[in-house]
Amino acid sequence: MAAVGAVGSEGATVDGTRRGEEAVRFTSELIRIDTTNRGGGDCKERPAAEYAAERLAEAGLSPLVLESAPGRANVVARIGGSEPELPALLVHGHLDVVPAQAEDWSVHPFSGEIRDGVVWGRGAVDMKGMDAMMLAVVRAWAREGRMPRRDIVLCFTADEEDSAAAGSDWLVRHHPELFEGCTEGISESGAYTVHTAAGQRLYPVGAGERGTGWLRLEARGTAGHGSKPNPANAVTRLSAAMTRIGEHRWPVRITPTVRAALLALGAATGVPLSAAEVDDPAFDADGYLARLDPAAAKLVVATVRNSSNPTVLQAGYKTNVIPGLATGQVDGRTLPGFAAEFEAALDALTGPDVDWSYLHQETALTAPVDSPTFAAMAESLLAHDPGAAVVPFCMSGGTDAKQFSRLGIVGYGFSPLRLPPGYDFQGLFHGVDERVPAEALQFGAAVLDDFLTTVG
Repeated sequence: MAAVGAVGSEGATVDGTRRGEEAVRFTSELIRIDTTNRGGGDCKERPAAEYAAERLAEAGLSPLVLESAPGRANVVARIGGSEPELPALLVHGHLDVVPAQAEDWSVHPFSGEIRDGVVWGRGAVDMKGMDAMMLAVVRAWAREGRMPRRDIVLCFTADEEDSAAAGSDWLVRHHPELFEGCTEGISESGAYTVHTAAGQRLYPVGAGERGTGWLRLEARGTAGHGSKPNPANAVTRLSAAMTRIGEHRWPVRITPTVRAALLALGAATGVPLSAAEVDDPAFDADGYLARLDPAAAKLVVATVRNSSNPTVLQAGYKTNVIPGLATGQVDGRTLPGFAAEFEAALDALTGPDVDWSYLHQETALTAPVDSPTFAAMAESLLAHDPGAAVVPFCMSGGTDAKQFSRLGIVGYGFSPLRLPPGYDFQGLFHGVDERVPAEALQFGAAVLDDFLTTVG
């Protein structure tokens, strides 16, 4: 794979206007490519992969388009750094999106419409906006003869919105050589503006992810006539287990990333918390979160515990027939270091009449918040938004960083966006009327450029 050319003449200026314009235009154009992933392998990311590869080729790169199955395409390109002795950095984004019902939206979800300075459509924040910023930044480097210090591996993946089997998981298993030398990576779900009621601007940078534990529950019983007593009713057994699981109150567990987040949020929002307090076994996390600004508390409230949410129930075929089998699914999430506790609790909650197994399982992640890379992300954000505060946080869900962690790559959530007050960024993930301000994309491209060219 080709590398961007050498650094240009001293004093060359960064063409921020064109870089920002391309970030906006590429976001719109990528949204118009419908890459809906409904699960089960029906998604076709290839048109979006070819679009990304064409934009990279125009910048003098030689991207690889790699299909794991017909239409399930990934793109990888390596850009050489000015200090090849440094470890390489992975920058990855996924090309697929979750489904959208057009009748529920103010604009068509695959229109990519730009209205009143806002780009609308499925994928605007999750995560074609970041894909577009990645493309815009490396094209700016090519135009201006600039290059990063570290080798940069760009990766655009398929299937992140399902199991990643056709995307990052396949790449890690079949093409690990493409990520040789990468020790750290950045991707979605971090570095966006959170506004507190008091007017502070926070930028949460992802430094951890809860693990994924999607479960299948199976209850067996005695089939029979719906008019007869039946103490071995599979539907009753499953329903009782699902209720216990859904109502279970998981214990508070403060992981290193959440500990760092609580201390940073307390300092940034004027609700002081000492290390001794948070380390005290009697620390009342729920009480402390209730005292925090709601927007700040929202960053950590889902990551102080494991969780288990029933999502699917399937049983029966006729009202007057008691089925012998009932099945269900549960979305489980585990904190780093607490998967065993999760499994033991599920054994107890399901009881002797219901069996459970993993439909999909991925490990929880933790990344250091005292690393030079985290510091460089913070510096890049604050250079473009002085007076803000950068805080670490643990993501409640998961990303492709889980798969890349199997190659020893430490993952951070860093997709910078400066958002206006009242903008419910987290609520737009998988939500109706997903959209992103054009100015946020321009800001993000500038921050991403600064970070990638300065981090060592």
